[in-house]
Parts: sequence; C-alpha cells; structure tokens
Amino acid sequence: MSDTTFSNPVQLKFRNTGSRMVANPWEAIEVLHGHWPQWARGRTYRSAYRACRDAIDGIRKPPEARRAFMTAARRAGILVG
Repeated sequence: MSDTTFSNPVQLKFRNTGSRMVANPWEAIEVLHGHWPQWARGRTYRSAYRACRDAIDGIRKPPEARRAFMTAARRAGILVG
C-alpha cells in the first residue's frame, strides 16, 4: 500500500460534535461511516466512500479520494471553507 495521506487535511464542522480534521482516507471512511448526516448518504456519499476505499487499496490516488470526500462534505453542508 502506498502513502495515503491527503496533501491538506479536510476540515469539517458537525452540529453536535464540533470540528474535525480528516487527514487521510482511513479517517474519511470513519467519518463517513460513523458521523455523516443520515439525510446526506446519497450518491456523493457513496462516491466518496468508494474513492476512499480505492485509495486505501492503491487503486486510486489520495487526491482523487480527497476531492470526492470534499464534494460529499460540501453537499452535506459540513465542509469548512
């Protein structure tokens, strides 16, 4: 497995739990699985999850996973910045 760290961490803001920095696909999957708003688990959510799994498995590059994760976070209204 190659290095799967994001070049820049992704900052998220959750209503109930506050801010969270996500630095790699492992953390992104943890957030997607355990902290993502239920209403926002649609197409962009599934795409981000798949992209992060692929990055962990070495099928995709970390920047692709980061982009997909940021798109899903923006759609869910939890992306900071």
